[in-house]
Amino acid sequence: MTDPDVVIAGRYRVVRSLGAGGMGRVWLARDEVLHRDVAVKEVLLPRWLAADEQEELRRRTLREARAAARLSHPSVIRIYNIEYDGERHWIVMEYVRSRSLLQVLRDHGALPVDDVAGIGLAVLSALDAANRVGVLHRDVKPSNVLIADDGRVVLTDFGSALLDENAGAITHSGVIVGTPQYIAPERARTGISTPESDLWSLGATLYHAVEGRGPYARPTIMETLVALANERPDAMTRAGPLRPVIEGLLRKDPRARLTPSEVERQLARIAEGPTVRLSGAAGRGWRPRRWQGLAAAATAALMVSAVALAADADDGRGRTPPAVTAPTGTGGMAETEQSRLPAGYRWWYDPTGMRVAYPAGWEMLREGSDAMLFRSPDDRRTLRVRTGEDPNAPRGYRLVRETATETDYVFEGASGPMRGRDLVVDAPGRSYLVQWRTPQADWQASLPSLDVITQSFRPAGG
Repeated sequence: MTDPDVVIAGRYRVVRSLGAGGMGRVWLARDEVLHRDVAVKEVLLPRWLAADEQEELRRRTLREARAAARLSHPSVIRIYNIEYDGERHWIVMEYVRSRSLLQVLRDHGALPVDDVAGIGLAVLSALDAANRVGVLHRDVKPSNVLIADDGRVVLTDFGSALLDENAGAITHSGVIVGTPQYIAPERARTGISTPESDLWSLGATLYHAVEGRGPYARPTIMETLVALANERPDAMTRAGPLRPVIEGLLRKDPRARLTPSEVERQLARIAEGPTVRLSGAAGRGWRPRRWQGLAAAATAALMVSAVALAADADDGRGRTPPAVTAPTGTGGMAETEQSRLPAGYRWWYDPTGMRVAYPAGWEMLREGSDAMLFRSPDDRRTLRVRTGEDPNAPRGYRLVRETATETDYVFEGASGPMRGRDLVVDAPGRSYLVQWRTPQADWQASLPSLDVITQSFRPAGG
């Protein structure tokens, strides 16, 4: 759905898009019955998945809604309704004018200690409320913490929530739910979630907020996971009085971590001004002093869940460099290289030095430890870049053309015939697969974009 003024379920009139992620797109809409603004999450199932995989993700999304709907708390996004139009589900939620903590950190850098303590108290309060009804979040991180225009701190995206109702963990073959820097060591090792693992993720989020980076900032996901298993968090230089509480939350043994009441006491001593308590109204009237006067400039944002690893690239990968001047450490990218791209394209770069151009406005989704997916806003075209070969042939695969480095093929997509091209690029020590897929009817029209992408690709060291 892309046209404005569409009415969902005869009630919610769409105004505009708010954002998108791995499993859905969020729209600002007007509830014409209650006369209020709402956020409506349009559940989008990846078209390249088989029917049984799509059904699993559909069940997971509805489980998300049921989990979040059980919560009534000022620091948790409220779920109002679930609608189904015969083709897809819509989740109707509270609309919060806000920016994510991740965006605030990107815009303003590391935050003052007392502001971080206040944020921590609000998130802790939300987690405590969730635990009281048997809900675990499983994906606490800066992109899932919203800083509202009115000063509220809101924990959103219970898409990875796990209900203690014998429902079992929500898993998917080959997919890690969560972002490595914010996953507790025991979760990365066993896949089992507990309230203590959510507390570890809170500690990693507070670390990022006060230090300006995650506790295990490594160039690759694999290096992050190895460090998570074997090393202590990186040394803190800005945390000051927050250091003991963060260290207490990031203990590898979950039995040795600080309890929620201990965390509350320590954060409350650090935070200044009106703060929250586990028994109080979280975030009421509280706004970090650093952001006073910025509310009018804050954009509306509602972060939605990613199927795989953080589409928002919390681990420092996948950020778009500014036009013309590239930041340092971009694998040797020349300062004017962005300006050489055709209009409408941006660079995606990997800390190892690999980079490729992609169409501006496309979503970026991390897939496992070795692939990045770029997806058009209408979900019709995809670009995937991965190391090594693709182990999965799509449904109905049929070869069209094959050379030493390129393979063209057609296959059956969820919405009709699709066509793809796989380009293999060999580099010292590794090979890359650049994969382009589009509806078969759009193949010829898509070739100019494919040419820009393939000509832009540079392997690490290239």
